[in-house]
Amino acid sequence: MKILVINCGSSSLKYKLFDMNNDSVLAEGKVERIGEKDGIITHQTVGKEKVSQIKPMPEHSAAISECLRLLTDAQVGAIQDLSEIKGIGHRVLHGGEYFKQSTLVDDTALHQMEELRELGPLHMPANILGIRSCRTLMPGTPQAAVFDTAFHSTMPKHAFLYAIPYELYQRYRIRRYGFHGTSHNYIALRVAQLMKADPKDLKIISCHLGNGASLAAIDGGKSVDTSMGFTPLEGLMMGTRSGDIDPSALEYVMEKEQVPMANIINMLNKHSGLYGIADAGDMRDIVKGVEEQKPMHMLAYDMYEYRIRKYIGAYIAAMNGVDAIAFTAGIGENTPSLRAKICDNLSYFGVAINHEINQQRGEFELSTPESKIKVYVVPTDEEIMIARDTLKLISENNNKQEKR
Repeated sequence: MKILVINCGSSSLKYKLFDMNNDSVLAEGKVERIGEKDGIITHQTVGKEKVSQIKPMPEHSAAISECLRLLTDAQVGAIQDLSEIKGIGHRVLHGGEYFKQSTLVDDTALHQMEELRELGPLHMPANILGIRSCRTLMPGTPQAAVFDTAFHSTMPKHAFLYAIPYELYQRYRIRRYGFHGTSHNYIALRVAQLMKADPKDLKIISCHLGNGASLAAIDGGKSVDTSMGFTPLEGLMMGTRSGDIDPSALEYVMEKEQVPMANIINMLNKHSGLYGIADAGDMRDIVKGVEEQKPMHMLAYDMYEYRIRKYIGAYIAAMNGVDAIAFTAGIGENTPSLRAKICDNLSYFGVAINHEINQQRGEFELSTPESKIKVYVVPTDEEIMIARDTLKLISENNNKQEKR
C-alpha cells in the first residue's frame, strides 16, 4: 500500500510517498514560498533525477496540486496514477484534549481541528488547509491526522497542570500539551530496538534539539513529562525562542518599552534564544563563534547546554532513574561538541561516552560499556511514524467495514 505524508507549514510544505510493504520512500519533495509569485518546488523520485522549479504558488491547494502532478509525471514521477495512493497522512500541530491519538479525518474531526486554531495560530490554519485541499483534489482517499501533542496525552495531571486557578483549566483548557510528540515516540521505539528491550521496561529521555527544541521523559513507552507547554514557547532555550521566563519580567519590559503584549510574544518567539544572546540563531554559527572565542557566542552556547542538562536532571528525578538518553533532530544529531559537554557534565549519574565515536554521523551508541546510562544518537523519522499510523487507521477502518 502506498501512503502519502504531507506536512504543511504556514508558507511551505514537505511530502513523502511511502511503499508500506517495506516502509521505503518512493519519492519526496518540498514547496517553499507558498503565497508568493516565485514559489519553489523541489521533487525527487528514488532512482531518478532531482528536479527544481520556480512558479507562482498562490496558496496551499496549488502547492499540493503541483506535488501530485510531479508524483505522477511520466519522467520524474513515482506512480502512474493517483489511485495508487491509498491514504494521506497529515502532520497536525495541536490535538488539544480532543485528540489523544491519531485519527481518520471526517467532518467531525475537521470541525474539532478548526476549534483548535487559536491554540496554534501559526501552524493550525496551514495544517487544516492541507487537509481540505487534499479532500478536494483526491476525494474519497482516506486521510489521517497525526498530532504533535498526542504522544504527550499520557502525562499525568500533576505534570500537565499549571499552578493557576483550576477554573482556567476547566474553562479554557489552559495546560501543558507538549509538542514534537511524533518524534519523541519514534525515538522511544527505536532506542528500545537498539537496546533489544521492550519499551515498557525502559525509562528514556529523548532530546529533540532543532531550531525548536524539547525534551521528553518517557517511562514504559509513555510520555510522563515534556519541556514544551501550552505552546512550543515554554521549556528549553531554542534558536529564536526564549523558553522558560518569569512572566513578571514581561510586564516589566512592557511598561519600560511601552509596547503591547503582541510585541512581547513576537520577541519571545522570533528574537530571543540563541539569536537574542548572540545575534545568531543557527547552532552552526554559534559553534563557529565558540571556536573563535567570541564572548556572546560562548555565553549562548553555555546557556543552551546548561538548560538541556538541567531538564535531563529533572527528568531523571521525575522518573526515579533513566536507562537511556537519546539525541535527535538537526542540532542533536550534528553537534558532537554539545553532546560531549552535556554528557561530561552528567558524570555524577555515571554517564560516560567515547569521544572518538561521538564524532560520527548517523545512528550510533556513544556511551562506553562502563556507562551506567546508555547514550544514543538517533536520526528522527516523523514521516514514517505518520505513514504507519495512517496505514493502521485505514486497515482498522476497512476491517470494521468488512464486519458490518
